[in-house]
Amino acid sequence: MAEEVVQISDEFYILSTSSRVDDRTRVLKHGDTFAIFDRFGDVEEFGAGALGLYHQDTRFLSRLVLRLAGVRPLLLSSTVKNDNAIIAVDLTNPDVPYAGELVIPRGSIHVFRSKVLWDATCHEWLRIHNYGLATVDLSCGIEFGADFADIFEARGLERERRGRRLPPERTGDALVLAYEGLDGRVRRTRIAFDPPPTRLDGADARFDMRLRPRDEMTIRLAIACSVDDAPKAAARVEPARGATRPALWYEDAAREATEALDRPRAEEPLIVTSSEQLNEWLDRSVADLHLMRTETEHGAYPYAGIPWFSTAFGRDGIITALECLWLNPRVARGVLTYLAATQAESENAEQDAQPGKILHETRSGEMAALGEVPFARYYGSVDSTPLFVVLAGAYYGRTGDVDFARAIWPNVERALDWIDHYGDCDGDLLVEYARHTPHGLVHQGWKDSVDSVFHDDGSPAEAPIALCEVQGYAYQARLAAATLAGVLGLQPRAQELTAQATALRERFEAAFWCEELSTYALALDAAKRPCRVRTSNAGHCLYSGVASDDRARRVAATLTDGASFSGWGIRTVAASEARYNPMSYHNGSVWPHDNAIVAAGFARYGLKNDAAMILTGLFDASRYFDLHRLPELFCGFRRRPGESPTQYPVSCSPQAWASGAVLLMLQACLGLDVRGPGRTIVFDDPCLPPFIDEIEIQRLRIGPASVDLSLTRKGSGVGINVLRREGPAAVVTLK
Repeated sequence: MAEEVVQISDEFYILSTSSRVDDRTRVLKHGDTFAIFDRFGDVEEFGAGALGLYHQDTRFLSRLVLRLAGVRPLLLSSTVKNDNAIIAVDLTNPDVPYAGELVIPRGSIHVFRSKVLWDATCHEWLRIHNYGLATVDLSCGIEFGADFADIFEARGLERERRGRRLPPERTGDALVLAYEGLDGRVRRTRIAFDPPPTRLDGADARFDMRLRPRDEMTIRLAIACSVDDAPKAAARVEPARGATRPALWYEDAAREATEALDRPRAEEPLIVTSSEQLNEWLDRSVADLHLMRTETEHGAYPYAGIPWFSTAFGRDGIITALECLWLNPRVARGVLTYLAATQAESENAEQDAQPGKILHETRSGEMAALGEVPFARYYGSVDSTPLFVVLAGAYYGRTGDVDFARAIWPNVERALDWIDHYGDCDGDLLVEYARHTPHGLVHQGWKDSVDSVFHDDGSPAEAPIALCEVQGYAYQARLAAATLAGVLGLQPRAQELTAQATALRERFEAAFWCEELSTYALALDAAKRPCRVRTSNAGHCLYSGVASDDRARRVAATLTDGASFSGWGIRTVAASEARYNPMSYHNGSVWPHDNAIVAAGFARYGLKNDAAMILTGLFDASRYFDLHRLPELFCGFRRRPGESPTQYPVSCSPQAWASGAVLLMLQACLGLDVRGPGRTIVFDDPCLPPFIDEIEIQRLRIGPASVDLSLTRKGSGVGINVLRREGPAAVVTLK
């Protein structure tokens, strides 16, 4: 409705245009394709506008609605299986009258809908069963449509021109909807049915059936997405030679999807705790990480989030890899390989690219291809490049893989050169950003909304801007690179990098510390004036280790007071600040990944109880979210007794770095460090939050070795037992 549209100045802001929002959506993903349904298994054209079947940044299905006897069925239950492979929905009929008489009583007909996504095709299996005592004549209708909206259109961006819709084509018992884009590519949605519908037109399929008591009818759908070429064989109607049913229908796709999502579990440790609710959160988080991992030409990469960020983001991929590095270092290897292959090689103002810079985002839709948005390959993030180096060092520390370190070293050097020259454009040792295209992102840290960097009076900071956490990442990057240089026998380079890190730390402390606030300034503006604002960004400075010991403890005290800690988590901006708004994207909300990084920072300085407090708050929050899935963010309102956290209306869920947050927070509390070069597992003063009495970690791998461990609360401490050990691996506890 028009009165619900908000006018804003950020052209890439994600619009929420309706109050009819149900966060309990059902999500499937495979490769570059994902689908979002409501709890009925439908795609309706209302709410946040995100529902649909998307492929390569285009919505190929914008409507899919099931009707039983002409009306929407009643919902009985709806869920996604624990491995995220299959959506299962149970429905029944409402009372069905005819000519003033009740002909089908409510609850007589059971409809089971099951959906799976595989190889750019959404498969659905409908089973309609008559549990009534009388024979019924029943129609089942499926309404469908495809708007072929670019992902940025679905987010709310208006276009001056669009391509043209092609007339629907019926081929046998299938229907093809098509769109020819301004980029010259033809995108097709092919909807195939088994058995053939009684009636099929350009927007509706109807099945007429007569069901005796205990009879049932099964209907299969295959909705395939294709670009330019013929639809995939997965959706074809014609039987394969010698087959009695169409090739690769629901059953085959379900098996393929389940096996693909189960395979990663075999190479990862299993975590089991004394808290069943924590186990459910952990299981869903790990399953979501598997769901978001996408095979690319450069290896597996965790796409950022569904719906708006289901693509490769540099920052998100790196942080996700760091969160789960102790659990599965293969994720980090895939991220590093992908980002090394896409590292910028030349200057390009429209892409905010300079040599050595690491990718921010990549897109494959029509608007990106035409340059209507700059994100076909976009480099407008200031932190991805130092974080790339941090991850390269952390991956070596976890695996001891010298060959990989040697292979990626040239990319590390190019990233360091970008930090020294393009990142530090004025030679003051600090890394700054300013966009080079008017269509790029105004702010280029992780808080990249248009109003996220400001002074204490609320006035916006002017670019170039130096963010506090980015200086920490640059410090951490130089130390990580120094370690790699030493391993590779480049001792003079290692010494140079260590000296640079020391100089940067001194410069950072002098420029960013705000004595009166007991924290580090959010940023320095173009005039080097500090933004004296209490924010969660300062906690990232603890994560990187750039903060001095005494100031780190003062920052922690600031972040855990009532203005910053909501009871559910640490707010992005403290409630005392001018731009604080608990309903904003970056100025007062709570982000799980942000909290995980801060918790790891607390643990770095020995503040385990503070880290446990963050984990406890987010654990409590997870119990209120559907499927125990923490979203990208939620509102920063103060925790009120007996009430749930407040949802943020257009938050992505699942979001990769929100899924990985629990793993990093758990690692922080346990003081866990898996050291690949020496094949040593270290627990540094482990702490168990109050809701956990015991944790068992099975199949924790380090090189060729594998161990099973048990951690148990013992008074005020934690006892550690090695339950099984295969291969050479030491387990060390520090106090």
